[in-house]
Amino acid sequence: MSAQNKSVFIDPSDKKTLDKLLAIAIEAARSGGQILRQRYGKPHDISKKGAVNLVTEADLASERVVTTILRQKTPNFAIMAEEQDDSHGLNQTGTMWVVDPLDGTTNFAHGYPFFAVSIALLQQGHPLVGVVYVPMLNELFTAMVGGGTRLNGESVVTTKTDTLIEALVATGFPYERKAKLPGIMRNLEQVLSHARDVRRGGAAAIDLAYVACGRLDAYYEIQLNPWDTAAGWLLVTEAGGKVTKMNGETYSPFIPEILASNGLIHEALRPLLQ
Repeated sequence: MSAQNKSVFIDPSDKKTLDKLLAIAIEAARSGGQILRQRYGKPHDISKKGAVNLVTEADLASERVVTTILRQKTPNFAIMAEEQDDSHGLNQTGTMWVVDPLDGTTNFAHGYPFFAVSIALLQQGHPLVGVVYVPMLNELFTAMVGGGTRLNGESVVTTKTDTLIEALVATGFPYERKAKLPGIMRNLEQVLSHARDVRRGGAAAIDLAYVACGRLDAYYEIQLNPWDTAAGWLLVTEAGGKVTKMNGETYSPFIPEILASNGLIHEALRPLLQ
């Protein structure tokens, strides 16, 4: 069971504490990633949460390892984890870890090596630390509030692309897509006709990390969950980028849509998206 998240408060200016919490998140993400690496390319026990929404034994094993470390190191912190349904109703303004033990399950199940472990610490709805670990590339993206974003320990920033026709933009498609398909295709058509090109990787956390480190200029998607974006949100903003709702309004990981960019092409993208 997840701890209640009403009494813990962390001073966002307390760098020493944030450093310790970031180190805990890194340890947990690497441990979850090791599980995924060990099970990659092997037969999987696959079940379904929807027609195309999969969960594997690796999701569950990674989540057990990650949450065990977080509970041992921060016993008073609540944990919202993707595969623990009873944690999804935690107080959104409280302090809690938000965990995706395997972002990109469909990729993983098909042997497509684009997946990650994502861990964020949220307080009052805003991230204090964020980690995205891509095990098959051994790439560790980290950020803490006020401390910038790093890739394997090296500082990274968003691109300086300032025209949409020169931009590489990523997107994703929701699991429950039939009713939303006309809007999804309209947005894709609009962006594809105005940008240099569009990519669809299948892991929101990595897409956000790639915006942060300059491999992508922007990313948008709908029907997301907090564990998909909480860590990546901080990666982008600490790298100098901008994150909002698709209409430009204030972002929250508890709102199921996102537009993240280097900031320079944000206003050019926004009117293309419904």
